[in-house]
Amino acid sequence: MADEILLTQQGYDDIVKEHEYLVTVRRAEVSEHLKEAKSYGDLSENAEYDAAKDEQANLEERIARLEYMMRNARVVSEDELTGEHVNLGLTVKIRDIDTKEKYTYTIVGITDADPFEGKISNESPVGKALLGKRKGEKVEVVMPDNKIAIYQIMEITK
Repeated sequence: MADEILLTQQGYDDIVKEHEYLVTVRRAEVSEHLKEAKSYGDLSENAEYDAAKDEQANLEERIARLEYMMRNARVVSEDELTGEHVNLGLTVKIRDIDTKEKYTYTIVGITDADPFEGKISNESPVGKALLGKRKGEKVEVVMPDNKIAIYQIMEITK
């Protein structure tokens, strides 16, 4: 599947939960906002109506994105998380070969990424380079500024 989106079970469950909330609760709220804004009269000069239409468009865009992610998701199973190689849901300690600095990252799906908490996406440059590698291997990562960083994998844990 070319557009496959790797997710942990928790990440997939979060997407399903958000989708359900948006479809069952938020759609009704936005519909009510639209109805109320229409009641103000002339739609050509009705800022409330324009705001409600924008809110509806943003909501529908988010729902469509979540549906796309659910259709194309592949949940990484516990059986795949042996710790022999880097995979979603595992924590990796790496060392920069040049600076000797050490970093610890948990590889997560794109929906769970939070670099400030040490959670990097499997689609980020570092995450993508680490996937499938084993302890001791070195990986080259082309950074956004086109510099190349070389990391060595020190440890892989659950």
